[in-house]
Amino acid sequence: MTDYRTARLTRLSLTGFRNYSTLTLPMAARMVAFVGPNGAGKTNILEAISFLTAGRGLRRAALADIARKDGDGSWSVAATVLLDGFETKIGTGLVAGTSGRKVRIDGEEVRGSESLLDYMRVLWLVPSMDGLFTGPGSDRRRFLDRLTLAIDPTHGRRVSDFENALRQRNRLLDQGGSDAFLSALEQQVAELGTAVSIARAETVDLLSRMIAGQAAQDLPFPHASVSLDGAFEAETAGLSASDREDRYRQMLQDGRHRDRAAGRTLNGPHLSDLTVHHAAKAMPASQSSTGEQKALLIGLILAHAELTAKVSGMTPVLLLDEVAAHLDPDRRSALFSKLDSLGGQVFMTGTDEALFEALPAEAEVFEIREHQGRLLKRGEAP
Repeated sequence: MTDYRTARLTRLSLTGFRNYSTLTLPMAARMVAFVGPNGAGKTNILEAISFLTAGRGLRRAALADIARKDGDGSWSVAATVLLDGFETKIGTGLVAGTSGRKVRIDGEEVRGSESLLDYMRVLWLVPSMDGLFTGPGSDRRRFLDRLTLAIDPTHGRRVSDFENALRQRNRLLDQGGSDAFLSALEQQVAELGTAVSIARAETVDLLSRMIAGQAAQDLPFPHASVSLDGAFEAETAGLSASDREDRYRQMLQDGRHRDRAAGRTLNGPHLSDLTVHHAAKAMPASQSSTGEQKALLIGLILAHAELTAKVSGMTPVLLLDEVAAHLDPDRRSALFSKLDSLGGQVFMTGTDEALFEALPAEAEVFEIREHQGRLLKRGEAP
């Protein structure tokens, strides 16, 4: 992993973000832990970092809800990123009274958060994902789309355009739109939907190969088998991209009366699901124990981190919220060793500093308390 480009945050500043009026943290280590009581704002720091890449952040919150409650409605996150020996200042935020977050790179405003992917790829594992395998399929689709975005920067826009086209079709069906308008819109839905499905399938295939390649590694986390399943995938299996588009367009045309009655489109990639099994036990992840599900998810994130580095050429920044607390000391130590070997920067949270005793000597530990950060452990020079 050390052969890949590595982005590292050396300074992070928050203004008007969640519970922080202002917060500035200079950082020198690859592995950083934030410790402190529940409610201190540790996860808010991880959320701030998650906005330094494309997407809606790890909480998927409305932008206006992120602003500090007694503030003016604006918020910002700024960071200095060290990449290829050069420092770049990147930032994002919301201006009060506006919609959509602004992105700046070295002081210049740029269009779209996708530009941030040139400087950082960010992956995360947070407690809200604990029910991923047992929750609704929409959660797993969103999870898969985020995995895909990390290796395919155009995927986020592709999914957004597809979902928008679907909404337009549903609205047109409800309003009794003409066949000509519907046909034109269904062509767009078919093209975008097919592209979304193909991108997801490629990610699943690459991830499966990465997991298989890790089988010989002595990891304390079970290996998962993953697949993309759905009526659309079954119906179009083995077809070329253009033939898939044609088939989907025909499916949409044939399903107009049914979809109009249902008030929604009943066939397409927006209903597909990411299926995950515990490979060694040949058991659906949803039927595994709570502990096994957590371990499977950690294993998936670690495999995807390696895949992201391999495909993008850049090691991702990892955000792990309260992950260490759920592991026994042996698994915790093994996780830290694996994270260290990945070579990218890692940010972790926990309530107790003792959870991070097994971190490498170069790691830094910050105490987060009363809306401020204090360095408890300065990393030793490697």
